[in-house]
This record gives sequence, structure tokens and C-alpha cells, in this order.
Amino acid sequence: MSRRRHSDENDGGQPHKRRRTSEPIEIEDRLESLICRVGEKSTSSLESNLEGLAGVLEADLPNYKNKILRILCAVARLLPEKLTVYTTLVGLLNARNYNFGGEFVEAMIRQLKETLKNNLYNEAVYLVRFLSDLVNCHVIAAPSMVAMFENFISVTQEEDVPQVRSDWFVYVVLSCLPWVGKELYEKKDVEMDRLLSQIEGYLKRRVKTHVPMLQVWTAEKPHPQEEYLDCLWAQIQKLKKDRWQERHILRPYIAFDSVLCEALQHNLPPFTPPGHMPDAQYPMPRVIFRMFDYTDAPEGPVMPGSHSVERFVIEENLHCIIKTHWKERKTCAAQLLSYPGKNKIPLNYHIVEVIFGELFQLPSPPHIDVMYTTLLIELCKLQPGSLPQVLAQATEMLYMRLDTMNTTCIDRLINWFSHHLSNFQFRWSWDDWSDCLTVDLEKPKPKFVKEVLEKSMRLSYHQRIVDIVPPTFSALIPAEPLFIYKYEDESASSLPGYAVTVTVGNAIKNRASNEEILTILKEVPNPNQEDDDDEGESFNPLKIEVFLQTLLHLAAKSFSHSFSALGKFHEILKTLTDSDEGKLHILKVVYEVWRNHPQMIAVLVDKMIRTQVVDCAAVANWLFSQDMAHEFTRLFIWEILHSTIRKMNKHVQKIQKELEEAKDKLEKQQHKRRDSGDDEEMDKNSEDEEGQLEEQIERLQEKVESAQSEQKNLFLVIFQRFIMLLTEHLVRCETGSVDISTPWYKNCIERLQQIFLMHHVTIQQYMGTLENLLFTAELDHHILAVYQQFCALQL
Repeated sequence: MSRRRHSDENDGGQPHKRRRTSEPIEIEDRLESLICRVGEKSTSSLESNLEGLAGVLEADLPNYKNKILRILCAVARLLPEKLTVYTTLVGLLNARNYNFGGEFVEAMIRQLKETLKNNLYNEAVYLVRFLSDLVNCHVIAAPSMVAMFENFISVTQEEDVPQVRSDWFVYVVLSCLPWVGKELYEKKDVEMDRLLSQIEGYLKRRVKTHVPMLQVWTAEKPHPQEEYLDCLWAQIQKLKKDRWQERHILRPYIAFDSVLCEALQHNLPPFTPPGHMPDAQYPMPRVIFRMFDYTDAPEGPVMPGSHSVERFVIEENLHCIIKTHWKERKTCAAQLLSYPGKNKIPLNYHIVEVIFGELFQLPSPPHIDVMYTTLLIELCKLQPGSLPQVLAQATEMLYMRLDTMNTTCIDRLINWFSHHLSNFQFRWSWDDWSDCLTVDLEKPKPKFVKEVLEKSMRLSYHQRIVDIVPPTFSALIPAEPLFIYKYEDESASSLPGYAVTVTVGNAIKNRASNEEILTILKEVPNPNQEDDDDEGESFNPLKIEVFLQTLLHLAAKSFSHSFSALGKFHEILKTLTDSDEGKLHILKVVYEVWRNHPQMIAVLVDKMIRTQVVDCAAVANWLFSQDMAHEFTRLFIWEILHSTIRKMNKHVQKIQKELEEAKDKLEKQQHKRRDSGDDEEMDKNSEDEEGQLEEQIERLQEKVESAQSEQKNLFLVIFQRFIMLLTEHLVRCETGSVDISTPWYKNCIERLQQIFLMHHVTIQQYMGTLENLLFTAELDHHILAVYQQFCALQL
């Protein structure tokens, strides 16, 4: 539901904004606006607003019933943070118009079936929670809600279904209990006890191999990183022990109890969970992110414990607010800070923890990374007296725990922190982190500071970074991003190929044709060729070096100069790199000249993949080559690799989409021909068109197969290289009786996890091949464990 639309239309703006002016449409828009805005800041109390709105809607029911039903069903799904406000409204309408209440319940069940069919599982959670809260408003009878929950839990008895399916149905039931547990226990305690014991049995037999792959920290102290169902189960157990008393959910319906208890209730129609379909995409398991407890928020209200249900409710509502408003950072920040009940909790700590929890969520955050940066900046602006201090405290904690933090999460922390600093003049108390200067520079802390400064330089310039960091940090300051041209001056004249670089440089300046430049390059001696070898056809690394060093040197002024140089001499580059060795060597030369400017390397490699000068497998082989071993743990290496994989995946998807479109077109054409009857002329034209389409489909089919084979090969190259590197390390440690857990090993094994997690959808297609060729039973158990954790994510 768009809330902005109403403010845009009602602000006295230009008349052209409102195209539809007929009265019924205006009334429908007014109804939508009234329903969407109830529960927001107002001079009147929420109760009187609800009573007034119920009166307005009741009066409009005869004419606008379908519209009202549609809006209420939509807000139940899309505005879960105002759940109890809307259940109260439905309760009041049901008390005044029993038939409308029945129709609403039926519409909600239809919508629930639809969302499950369309794999919209997060929205389905909100719909079930809404239905359960209607029990509190005397709209739905408690026994029928219990019956629905029993049907949900029966899924745990199904055979040959993925664990994530059963997990979801268990999660739905447990996550409704903070709202409705008390009411259901009062009415159906025996059935509820049976239900909870079934859930307990299921949780005990669940497989949790996947958990290490999803944890932000490997250490269990100071806060255990619990699996989401285990944590929620502990919270519900405590709630039950406290006799279902929770103190945090806003319950407007209590004020209307005398009206609501008189209302007739509806029974939910029997609801059977839809069966498992092979293409169903259930939500992945999660680990609950914890970084604060009551000791971290010394002043003001106490933070609820990690197993108190209040913690679940607060976090759930904050996640819902972000989900609803994430595209509008100002609205989102304002909504988070005006959270109901904010005076009873240390709200800033909860907000910061929830935002970092989403940012570090594995395999990927719910929204794009940069959204969290802009949201935190906005929050700092709105609460300058308190939120920046909490954020600084959180950053300090994250820094202190870097040694056990997941490498993927460290990447996101680097990107967030450098971007955040760039918005606050790069001010930071760097001296507080001087402990990182006394340890091995490969350890996580110095590595983190170095990468943050590297990223900050991309958002600023080299001298600025030198000025903001204390001189003691000089070892961690990135090198000045200058071009390294080995044929720069006279002293290089003894180097092979020097004379040709001068000629090539002049030819490029004088706008010589590609043929002329290729003729000049023929003069370059080939170090790989024997004197008596007349063919001269073997791969010549010096030719690539002479041409590319000279070309990039002349274009070193900016990104756009370099791009246009690659574009202009694309034909020559393609000629020089027609072999696999040539492709590897061109990447090697790009690294040699720009090794002090990782961002330039990344964009040039990206450009060369797009223009097909190099292919994705060549980039992977280069990154894992011995030449790059000293850079292996640098962040830019992995940014290039992930970008390369994404390009390959997009290429495959694009061709697959073209193929699907061509097939649809052919199908429509055949339908059209069947419907046209006996028209011979039309028949002949249709047959010609169909023939062309069939040829096109055949060509596209071949392209898809070739692209998929290239994609599979890319993953095989990457995993094979990982296995070789890790196996060498493990054997070396074993023979030397050394501990395997070095900083390099932690980084490498977690990068392997990262590849699996970030590209899990694509990799799943090739599981059979990976299992047969690479991840076999003979593989070292340290490496195999990563593959087994990945498999467990979708079991």
C-alpha cells in the first residue's frame, strides 16, 4: 500500500496529478487513505480514531464493500507493524455487521492460499498472524484457530519433503503465540499442550548442519548465535512459564472488550496446507543476530533478555517497519524512532542491532547494502544527541570481535564503515585502534583497517586519507594509485621490446590504423620461440606487454580514457588474446601496471569481460594463479570474482529468457493458425513464420546449452582451485605438525563458503556434477564440511 500517494494527491498540487475525478473513485481513494493512516500520529486517541473509522466504513459498506475488503486484506499483508490496529478495526466492523466479518475471513483464507501458491512465504506469515489476532477480537473462534495450527504442524510428519518446508510451518505457529497464546490456552489448553509437545519433538530431531555457515561469529561469547527456531522456541517456553503475560504488544481491542465480546464469532474453514511442489522456494534458515544485552545500555530502560518474548516482538516489528519503508530512508528512520512503547525500551540499541542484523544476514541481506548506510546516516541526523554514540559503541564492539567474525560479514562491515565515514568527514578516533599495529598484518584487525582506508580512498583521494590517519598507521595506508610503466624512461631502454613501445606509442598518438599497429607489433621478439622456429605462431607474451602497457599508459588519466582506449583497440586486443595463455597474460599486465589502484583493475577487468577480450574462466584462473597468491586475501580480488560470476549468470539468464519468449511466440502463432480456420493464404504465412521461429528456437537452444556449459565450467574451475589451495595448506600443516587455523586458512575456507552462499541458486543446478567430480568422500573433511553445510541449507 503506498502511503505517499495520498499525501501527494491531497497537498493541493497541480490538478493534472488527479486524472480520475469521478466521485466514486474519490471516495475509494479517501477510504484507502483513511484505512492506511489509522494508527499514525494524531491529536485524538487511537481508540476514538478506530471507532470513528469503523463508523465511516460501516456506512460505506453497502456501496463499497469489495473495495473495503480488498484494502483490509492488503494492509493485513503489507503493514504488519500495525497488525493489532487493523484486527481491532475488523473486530469492530464484525460486531456491527456479522456478514461482513464472515466475508473478510473468507477473503483472508483465499489470499493465504494464493500467497502460499506464489511462494510469498513472508507475507503468508503476516496473514496467519493477523487471523490469529482476530481470535482476541472475537472475530474467529479459538477452536478453529487451534485446528488450523494442528494442520500446520502435521506437515512435520510428511515424508520426503525438505526440512525448510516443515521449518516454515512450525515457525508460523510459534510466531503467532506471543499475540494469541494466552487466549488459546484459556480455551483449549489440552490441545495446545499436545501441539507444543509435537513441536518440541520436531525441534529435537531437526538437522542443524547448516548453522555454522550462517553465523556472523564463530565464538559463542559474549552472545550465542542461535538458530532462529531454537531461539523462538526458548522465547515461547519462557512466555508459557510466565503464564503467557507479555508487556509489549499494543492491544487496542482491550478498550473495546465490552463491545467485542458480544459479537458472534466465525469458524475458519478447514485449511489443509498445500502439498510440497518441487519448484517451491521456502525461506532459508537464519541465525539470530545478537550484539547487545542489558549491560550494554547502562542508562534508561533495561533491554529485554535474548530469550524474552518481548525481544522477539520488538525485533519483529522493527524488521516490519524497515520492510515497509526501506525505499524511503527519511520515512523509515522517522517510523523507527516513533516506535510505540519506545519509552519502555532502549530503542536506539534495538534499532542499531536490528539494522546490523539485516546487513550481516547470510546468504544476503533483505535489501541492498547501501540502504542500511543511508538509513543509519538519517537516524544519526534525527537523533544527533544519542544515536551516533550507540553506533560508535556498536562499531567498537564489531572491531573487537573481528577475529571470530565471518569474512563475508567483514566485507559488508568494511563497505558500510568506509561509506559512513565519508559522510562525516572521515572523523574517527583511530588511536583507539592502535592495537592493530602490533600484530601480524594478515590478522583480521589490521586487515580490516587497511581495507577501510582503501575503500575510503575510493570515496575521497589519497592525500586526504594520509591526512586523516595518525602517522603511526602509515603501514596500513594504501599506496598512491599511480600507473607503473616499466618502459617509462631511458633506463628501461635495455628491456626487450623497448624500441617497439616508442614506435607503438607514436603510432597510437598519430591515430594509426589497427593493421599498421599490428604490423609494428610483428617486430616484437618472442621470448617463447626458439631461434630456428620459423613459424612464429606461438603465443608471444612480450607483444601483449608492449602494446597494453603503452596503450594503458597513454590512457592512464581517467577511467573514461582507459575505457575508450580499450574500445578503440578492441580488435587488436582480441587478436592478441586468441589463446587461453593470451587471456591470462593480458590480465597479468593489467595487474602489473595498476597494482596500486585496485578499483582501476576491477573496472578494466569488468570492461574486458563485457567486450569479450577475456572470458570468465580466464579471470578465475588468473585470480587463483601463483602470480596473485600474495593478494589472495585482499577484498578487491573477491569483488572481481563475484562480479565475474554474476556476469556469467546474467548472460545465461538473458539467453534463457530469449528462448522462453521465442517458445511463447511460437505457441501463440500455432493457436492463431488453428483458430483461423480454412484461410489458405493466412495458413501459408503462418507456416513461414513458424518455420523461422523454430529455427530461432533451435539456435537459442544451442546458445543456452553452450552458455550453461561455460557457467558450469566456471564453477568447476573455481571450486577445483579452492580444493587444490586448501589441500596443499592442510598437507603442509600436517607434515610440519603446525596448527591449520592460520588467518589465511580462515579467510580461504570462508571465501569458499561465500561462493556457495552468494550464488546458491545457480550452484544448486550443478550439485550432481560437483559431487561426482570434486566434493567426493575422499576429500579432506575440513573442505567437505563446507559442501555439506551448503547442502543442508535446502534439505
